[in-house]
Amino acid sequence: MTSPRDADDVRQMVADAAAAGTPLELVGRGTKRGLGRPVQAAATLDLSGLAGVTLYEPDELVMTALAGTPLAEIERMLAEKSQRLAFEPMDMGPLYGGAEGGASIGGVFAANLAGPGRLRHGAARDHLLGFKAVNGEGEIFKSGGRVVKNVTGYDLSKLICGSYGTLAAMTEVTFKVMPAPEKTRTVLVFGLADARAVEAMSAALGSPHEVVAAAHLPAAIARRSSVAYVASAGAGVTAVRVEGPAPSAEHRCKALRAELAGFGATEELHGMNSAKLWHEIRDVRPFAGDARPLWRLSVAPTEGPQAVARIARSAGAEWFYDWGGGLVWLAVPPAIDATAIRNALGGGHATLIRAEAGLRAVAPVFHPQPTALAALAKRVKESFDPKGILNPGRMD
Repeated sequence: MTSPRDADDVRQMVADAAAAGTPLELVGRGTKRGLGRPVQAAATLDLSGLAGVTLYEPDELVMTALAGTPLAEIERMLAEKSQRLAFEPMDMGPLYGGAEGGASIGGVFAANLAGPGRLRHGAARDHLLGFKAVNGEGEIFKSGGRVVKNVTGYDLSKLICGSYGTLAAMTEVTFKVMPAPEKTRTVLVFGLADARAVEAMSAALGSPHEVVAAAHLPAAIARRSSVAYVASAGAGVTAVRVEGPAPSAEHRCKALRAELAGFGATEELHGMNSAKLWHEIRDVRPFAGDARPLWRLSVAPTEGPQAVARIARSAGAEWFYDWGGGLVWLAVPPAIDATAIRNALGGGHATLIRAEAGLRAVAPVFHPQPTALAALAKRVKESFDPKGILNPGRMD
């Protein structure tokens, strides 16, 4: 394992690997090594030494950090200034049996990770203003800048997000931050079946009350929550979140409870319990420590319950919904294969997020692309990494 100290070290190490034809596994802090297909590499490039915040201007809502900087460190700095990453990047460490708080900021953008906040604030890629990186030939390049107007030409920030280290080794990222809300309130609706819960979430999201997140936990999943109101419900729990100045959040919460009362009994969570619930949803905690393959389904919200019903005919499947029903987290027995999952969707995308290495080596982890798009992706990969030495096999 090689551990560069700065961007020039990264450049030299990648250049040497390219000259020798040595495939490299790019690793930040290793919390997402189980995501994607197993990398076929002869050496590891450990980027965790590239750590530290190099610029933070709270008044300008911008931060620059080296790619290996721990996400937890960034979130602590932002909290001290009552700011946050509004897209709420998930911490995948516990899903793979690791500790929480170990993710790197570069890994967040490389995997384009976003939690419940994506529903209102967009994906990680929508917050990346610019970056510096080293391509597969050992050349340093940069894209974007500290403000949106500095992004000219090709928007490589959108391209690098979700590339899982297969295009370049990021060394530095610049991103937007946002003010943290003064108050957070969550309305809970009890006892809804999946399809009815999607109706309730759609009604909340279509209301004028500026809902920022909506999720549904079936009864078996709700029981695993550390929030007493949720765990003791004895039924499915549908959660709808509002944020903002205290009077506004309280007024909108009250109005939402009135509007959703026709769906079932309601309750509300305040600051600490509300934050705890959404962190559990963000990090998919109901399935942490679970050995079953875990799928992430992106669907039209109204189609989710039907797709789940088709898949869950087999015993041992469990699921819950985020993003108003547009995101389904689904744990299944190993016997349910990728073909069965994708055939049940009837549209949308299915990604295998967690499985043992042998299954990931043979299963199509990422949703197959149309022929024309796959050909374009291949050309993009070859332009950044012509010798194919960066994280080979991970997205194949």
